[in-house]
Amino acid sequence: MTRGSPTTGARCPWAEGSDALRAYHDAEWGVPSHDERHLFELLVLEGAQAGLSWSTVLAKRAHYRVVFDGFDPERIARYDDAELEALLADPGIVRNRLKVRGTVRNARAFLAVQEESGSFGAYLWAWVDGTPVVRRRRPHEALPATTELAETVSRDLKRRDFTFVGPTIVYAYLQAVGVVDDHVDGCPAAGPV
Repeated sequence: MTRGSPTTGARCPWAEGSDALRAYHDAEWGVPSHDERHLFELLVLEGAQAGLSWSTVLAKRAHYRVVFDGFDPERIARYDDAELEALLADPGIVRNRLKVRGTVRNARAFLAVQEESGSFGAYLWAWVDGTPVVRRRRPHEALPATTELAETVSRDLKRRDFTFVGPTIVYAYLQAVGVVDDHVDGCPAAGPV
C-alpha cells in the first residue's frame, strides 16, 4: 500500500504544504489499496474533511484511529448514543454531529456492500475493471473538482445509504485509495502509466 519516497522530480504541488502532506503523498496517495480497513478509514476521513483542509484532517488521523477503534466498521456500526456523545466531546476529531453520526451510518452501509460484493474493495475496483485510471497532468494544471466516474460512484453510494459521499468527496477518495492516479507528470511518487 505504500511506495518509496521520491528522490527526483517535482512532487504534486499540493503536497509541498507540510512534512505531513509530503509523507502522505509520497507513501500513500494514489497507491492502489485493496485493504478493507484502509478503504473504510479513508472513506471516513474524506467525509470528515468536507469543508476543511486535508491538512486539518491528516493532523487528527492518529487520534481518529484510536477513538474510532482502528476504523473497524463492525465495531463502529454498533456505536450507541453514549459513544457518539463521547466522540462529539473529543477535541481530537472533527466534532460535527452529522459527520460523526455519518461514520456509523457509513460503517453499516460499508458492511452491507461487503456482504453483497464479498468485499468493499471488490465493489470499488469493479468501477474501473480492477485497473487504476491514470492521468498525468502538467505540474500547474489544476485538478478537476469531480469527474464522471466520481459522480457515478457517488450516486451509487448514496443509493446504498452512505453519507458524505458527494462527487467531490468521492473523487478525492478515489485518488486517495489509488483507483484514480492523478500525480503530475514527472512526480517521482507516481505509479506506472
